[in-house]
Amino acid sequence: MEISVIPVGSGTSLSKHVATAIQALEGEPEIDYELTSMGTIVTGDLDRLMAIAQKMHRAVMDSGVQRLVTLIKIDDRKDKPITLRSKLEAVKRELGERD
Repeated sequence: MEISVIPVGSGTSLSKHVATAIQALEGEPEIDYELTSMGTIVTGDLDRLMAIAQKMHRAVMDSGVQRLVTLIKIDDRKDKPITLRSKLEAVKRELGERD
């Protein structure tokens, strides 16, 4: 899942709100995630990911934000395991690159 938690009307710097969302995520045991400049990628069971998304959303909302847009993108695959790196590695192979 890729998640972006975006406060609306909270100024131009969102880093403190992103940090609040990440702190909510860091409290989750055995969750692998990667923070990017445009969102956070989290891997795990779909039901658990949805609960984590809600926890991240609520953490930012509870910090005093009056309006919040949360975007979620889900890549759910059953035929083989997905890791944070597997999709990137597949594209790099197609490009002839090595890690």
